[in-house]
Amino acid sequence: MTESTRHKVATNLAWRFAERVGARLVQFGTAIVLARMLGPDDYGTVALITVFIAIVQVFVDSGLGNALIQKKNADDIDFSTVFYTNIVFCAILYGAIFLFAPLIASFYNSPNLANLTRVLGLTVLVSGVKNVQQAYVSRKMIFRKFFFSTLAGTIGAAIVSIVMAYNGFGVWALVAQQVFNVTIDTLVLWVTVKWRPKLVFSFERLKGLFSYGWKLLVSGVLNAVSDNLRQLVIGKMYSSVDLAFYNRGRQFPDLVVNNINSSIDSVLLPTMSSVQEDKKRVKQMTRRSIKVSVFLMAPLMMGLAFTATNVIKVLLTDAWLPAVPYVAIFSVAFLFWPIHTANLNAIKAVGRSDIFLKLEVIKQVVNVAVLVVALNFGVLAIAISMVILGVFCQIINAWPNRKLIGYGYMEQLRDIAPGLLLAVMMGLAVFPLNYVGFPPIIGLGLQVILGSVIYIAGAKITKLDSYEYILNMIKSKIAKK
Repeated sequence: MTESTRHKVATNLAWRFAERVGARLVQFGTAIVLARMLGPDDYGTVALITVFIAIVQVFVDSGLGNALIQKKNADDIDFSTVFYTNIVFCAILYGAIFLFAPLIASFYNSPNLANLTRVLGLTVLVSGVKNVQQAYVSRKMIFRKFFFSTLAGTIGAAIVSIVMAYNGFGVWALVAQQVFNVTIDTLVLWVTVKWRPKLVFSFERLKGLFSYGWKLLVSGVLNAVSDNLRQLVIGKMYSSVDLAFYNRGRQFPDLVVNNINSSIDSVLLPTMSSVQEDKKRVKQMTRRSIKVSVFLMAPLMMGLAFTATNVIKVLLTDAWLPAVPYVAIFSVAFLFWPIHTANLNAIKAVGRSDIFLKLEVIKQVVNVAVLVVALNFGVLAIAISMVILGVFCQIINAWPNRKLIGYGYMEQLRDIAPGLLLAVMMGLAVFPLNYVGFPPIIGLGLQVILGSVIYIAGAKITKLDSYEYILNMIKSKIAKK
């Protein structure tokens, strides 16, 4: 990787990471405030609807947007064609949501869900405008635009939802938060990004983009169904309160993993696509991404798993303690997501969306089989099945890259093993502090300090490659300034 490319990637990764961290921290703080004003049942009710909206949203977010990023010479005709296609398609999708909302309410035996679904579904309509702007930003690698639009939407939505919750709007505060967020995000992005659709449309271009994108679209739908299937099953077979604890336990590790994973994901695909003919460089990028992301992710996820009790007590009060085991389980399940992301981006970057789709089909067959078995053992077993599925997906996603870019799974394991083992040792060291008898906030503070010292000292003593790489990057930035 040339110095200019490295600088461009690092700069955009920093902007994307700052945007993700800022948004997640605001959302996290808002969730803590709202959790003290609203009950698990309110969160569970919104989670029931979100399952369906998330699946529909994939039709907007996957496929053509990725095709625009991957195509080497995408121009205004391509972008305008996708823009108008998205507008029409999203209008049709929202019409379907509006018409089928009563059926969703009937499925959960909750009549009040119909109106909630119709309002929350507006996020899909707004996303039709936003999607192409996002693809443009990603392709041009001007991720600072995301920073301002995302933060504006997130902060505005936080204010609106807290005010509504305080004034007794209940579950509607959570719905308004999501609708307001995506609307403001889209408006700010529209103002700050100078691209505008031209009065052109090409069925030939659409056909070419669709030939690549439809496989990613189908893959995205399968993945969304898989990701939300457990929530749908829990909401139907158990209760909205069970679903609330399940989702709340997932929220904490999801907060951590998405900040790092989504930042890497956004920057990695356009960067790899720009050098897709050079398989050696694609391998170098994939390898560096996996090593650095696991080095950053492992201590955070292991730390969260071993401090879950204190985290819940400090942030959400004892009323949410049933979510503790889910925090630990999802921390382990999400630990390897950056490996999935890097491998799948390498496959997409070299233009093999056909392989991407085949992998997704295989993973979803296994997912359904694991879930069917887990259903017989309760909600906790359903969560544990995510760990089993994660291990399998890690192997299956890495398998094609042994031939595509010369970077197989065993080599990847050797790259991540040192940081992973160090993180586990750190977690085991801080775990006993849960039972010393300190007040939760003091115990958590001690665990964070001790864990940080152990991990950083261990990385320095063993001279971990990723630690040295990050340290040198920081020194380089400081020296330039």
